[in-house]
Amino acid sequence: MDDYPIGNLIQETMVIFVCATTGQGDEPDNMKKFWRFLLRKNLPRNSLSGTKYAVLGLGDSSYQKFNFVAKRLHKRLQQLSGTALQSVGLADDQHDLGPDAVVDPWLKALWEKVLTLYPLPVGKEIISADICPPSKYKVELLGLSNGDAAMNDSITSSDTTESISPCQQHPFYARVISNSRVTAEDHWQDVRLVKLDITGSNMRYSPGDVVMVQPPNFPDTVEEFIQHFNLDPQTQFILKQNDEDIPLPWQLPQPCTIHHLVSHYLDINGIPRRSFFELLAYFADDELEKEKLQEFASAEGQQELFSYCNRPRRTTLEVLQDFPHVSSTLPFEYLIDLIPAIQPRAFSIASSLQAHPNELHILVAVVKYKTNLVKARQGLCSTWLSTLKPHEGDVRIPIWVKKGTITFPADPATPVIMVGPGTGCAPFRSFIQERTSNHIGGNTLFFGCRNKDKDFLCGSEWMSLVNENLLQLFTAFSRDQEDKIYVQHRIEEQKDLVWQLIDKHKAYFYIAGNSKQMPTAVTDELKAAIKEGNNLTDQQVEEYMKELEKSRRYQSETWS
Repeated sequence: MDDYPIGNLIQETMVIFVCATTGQGDEPDNMKKFWRFLLRKNLPRNSLSGTKYAVLGLGDSSYQKFNFVAKRLHKRLQQLSGTALQSVGLADDQHDLGPDAVVDPWLKALWEKVLTLYPLPVGKEIISADICPPSKYKVELLGLSNGDAAMNDSITSSDTTESISPCQQHPFYARVISNSRVTAEDHWQDVRLVKLDITGSNMRYSPGDVVMVQPPNFPDTVEEFIQHFNLDPQTQFILKQNDEDIPLPWQLPQPCTIHHLVSHYLDINGIPRRSFFELLAYFADDELEKEKLQEFASAEGQQELFSYCNRPRRTTLEVLQDFPHVSSTLPFEYLIDLIPAIQPRAFSIASSLQAHPNELHILVAVVKYKTNLVKARQGLCSTWLSTLKPHEGDVRIPIWVKKGTITFPADPATPVIMVGPGTGCAPFRSFIQERTSNHIGGNTLFFGCRNKDKDFLCGSEWMSLVNENLLQLFTAFSRDQEDKIYVQHRIEEQKDLVWQLIDKHKAYFYIAGNSKQMPTAVTDELKAAIKEGNNLTDQQVEEYMKELEKSRRYQSETWS
């Protein structure tokens, strides 16, 4: 949205807004300027009186502030006298059928309304769904690459200079210092502490910030994909625009090898969406395959698609292998339309520059699990990071830093309560290192895991700080006794301490970790401590919590 000249908004007769929600109900990075302008108090109340609009939110109901930005935007547009074409759409990534469960009916109703307001001119009709759309790009094959072109696949050097702050288009290739497993070898979960050297990167970060990591595909799946389509990995090609409004993908060099395209761009390990099957069906000659693809692309076939694709987490490559006939007829240029780009992964930074100058640490839980498919499912980025072996040579990975959603108090006298089970302790490790490197106390950490001897992440660090009276630590080892004990139980036990810190000493309260039951359970115990501590009613507790949130003294960073 920030690319749009917002001064023109008052002149628009109809606008469709599509927006996600990040962090603690915050707008995405590419909407911040737009949103700040829209919130200006000096905007006339009738600014958008001539504008019809619709808002579609893309959210995840496992987070506390589900589609918060879409709801706020809808309300603000109404305040500026905009006319809503229909109710705000609240797509949910947690739905069995994904966001499409809301997006499809919402779009259908929207276009019906639009066509009523703006009928097609005489002689014009809507393009039939039976007509295959043109590819986004034209592809010109150049033949086999030479040695120089093969360097496209190299990720061992950095394109950034000291004058450029690293970003997605210009990442810094950080050298991996160490890649240590911090859980017991016989523990089910492999968690890594990865330390990176960022010397000369021009990167600065603060506690609460995140590092973005751009992973490549697994070498074995790259080889499988290339063999499946009978491609030569060293063949070069260049892309040309088919539509002047669709820019060329900046991630791909020109010229590019097929190997680079598959290794570093196409998300062949992702779970394909409904649109994938819709496009693939255009090229199916085999009747059985065409019928199945069209079923998966239809509104009626979404439960079937969920059972085939989403529930077992079947990857794009595996789906293509299940449809060999259409794979053999698919034009090469449509691969880029069919398969989206690999997205970077975000990790909370788990170190402080004051404690570790020129270093950046991350805690990585390696994702691996079984479904009803023979092959185990693996997280692309976490698995790749776990395989890096810096002791065998100069290993580098592309990274850049972004501001996080958690902000810590600047006043060193302010006490802080942190609840971070598992890798949720990562941003708190950063903050605790920042403070304790200057011998600042007032830090209270509630940490939880399964077993003290198996996955007590950074346990020796915490205990050392406890011994120096710089950290107050409460642990919940859920499987070390018959009754499971979680962080919320420890908070209940320490409710008097929590209340005293919050009310009397104006402490900040933070939650980080998995977004399933933990954040709600912890928040409930915090509310209970507040209620009992000051003998408040439920409504008064809710008002107290709203004030904590408003002043940023209560913050939550969770993920699904």
